[in-house]
Amino acid sequence: MSTVTTKSRPPVRVLSFSHRLSRWDLKLSPYLYISPFFLMFLVVGLFPIIFTAVISTQDWDLVRGSGQFVGFDQYIWILQQPHFWTALRNTFSIFLISTVPQLLLALFIASMLDRNIRAKTFWRMSVLIPFVVAPVAVGLIFNVVFADNFGLVNGFLTDLGLPAIQWHKEPFWSHVAIATMVNYRWTGYNTLILLAAMQAVNRDYYEAATVDGAGLFRQFISITLPSLRPTLIFVIITATIGGLQIFDEPRVFDQFGRGGAGQQWLTITLYLYDIGWGQWNFGRAAAMAWILFVIILLIGLVNLLITRTLVRGEGVRGLEPSRRNRKKVVR
Repeated sequence: MSTVTTKSRPPVRVLSFSHRLSRWDLKLSPYLYISPFFLMFLVVGLFPIIFTAVISTQDWDLVRGSGQFVGFDQYIWILQQPHFWTALRNTFSIFLISTVPQLLLALFIASMLDRNIRAKTFWRMSVLIPFVVAPVAVGLIFNVVFADNFGLVNGFLTDLGLPAIQWHKEPFWSHVAIATMVNYRWTGYNTLILLAAMQAVNRDYYEAATVDGAGLFRQFISITLPSLRPTLIFVIITATIGGLQIFDEPRVFDQFGRGGAGQQWLTITLYLYDIGWGQWNFGRAAAMAWILFVIILLIGLVNLLITRTLVRGEGVRGLEPSRRNRKKVVR
């Protein structure tokens, strides 16, 4: 006869309520911690975006809180306005004049502050002072600097025998003045972000490059820039969004805030503000807001592709053999 052996089953472990509660806590607590941000974004971010999209397709009456559906007529009306294309041209002009020099200057200042200099903390905090100045105060200061008749810049030019510049009449020079105000406010902010990223770069790479005979410029191109790629993408995207949404500086460039008598520095946001709160047509203002959103999205994607192409993240890995050679030299 054959005997049949039966294996005993392991006892079923019964979890207590406290253990099950602990498991649920590990699974749900991360989502609970980040839920306040998403709830706030849902209320003050996502809902206004969707509501603006709804209003942009209607002839909205703010008093009654209702409107008549008109489809894409508001968008068509905006695209047919000469002021819109003037505002678009001015916005891109100010954006290019301000953003490109601003980022280059921020990179240069950050690289200087990253070196071993005296009073590093003082200089690093000093670059942030213009950022905390109120936009109205910046406008008052630069209105004195760029005044047409008795401005500081024109006074300096006339002392040199050069003709005075009509900052508030000529479109190009008004764009230069506004771009200077933007650079004054935001260069230090971008400098500290780039400096924080530079501080995180491993210093062994620079030591290895120095042993191999690489100069400061070569180290900046081969080590610093590739290491800053994620930060550069962030800074360029945020500068693009801020540059295309510029409002404070052109608003306070004169006492009227209408973009000049001949729309010399009229921007899209100024024109949007005038349509919404000047003409009380919130349907058209909402449509313009969505047009600006699409423009920023497209320009941001182009900047992202360009940044990924120009700044590659392979430079640091290429120094690993040199680092091994450095260890051999030390031995």
